[in-house]
Amino acid sequence: MSTAIVACGAIATHISNIASRENFDITIYPLPPLLHNHPEKIASEVDAKIAEIKETYEKIAVAYADCGSYGALDKVLEKYNIARLGGNHCYDVFAGQSRVNELTSTGTYIFTDYLVKSFHRSVVVELGLDRHPELIDDYFKNYQKVTWLAQHPTEELKVAAQAAADLMKLPLEIEVVGESGLLDELKRLLNHI
Repeated sequence: MSTAIVACGAIATHISNIASRENFDITIYPLPPLLHNHPEKIASEVDAKIAEIKETYEKIAVAYADCGSYGALDKVLEKYNIARLGGNHCYDVFAGQSRVNELTSTGTYIFTDYLVKSFHRSVVVELGLDRHPELIDDYFKNYQKVTWLAQHPTEELKVAAQAAADLMKLPLEIEVVGESGLLDELKRLLNHI
């Protein structure tokens, strides 16, 4: 049976790694990770990709949480009777919703491996902080710390995470969460379809 996963580009590599380890027979269609900077576009991009591939695959699932679409993604998926990852965002998938709620309620800015790797492009450039560094304090003044929910922490990523936290003028904490939450969600999706 042919199965497609329309995936957020920020977690597509993790999905590919898991699929290789677990021998999942899937084809991954990653969408641009910078859609997270424009969550109002996620539902329409997912809709367009599903419409493009639906005749090619017997089964399709979506590897996005709600991701700031405020239910718009779920409306698209209802139209196709397709399931998605649980939770409000990928942080929930990696660390669990209760842990993420705890972090965000205490003024925590959250990193994943992807955000550590892409911080300059995804945050600094997208927010214009490379051109207007005087805005750094304005953007991050309401945060108390940064927590990196690390999937595969390396020394190189630790250095990058610390540099990003330093730019934000916030202390960094590292919680190694791995990929087990994403694996569980992928298994649930694959069993659902």
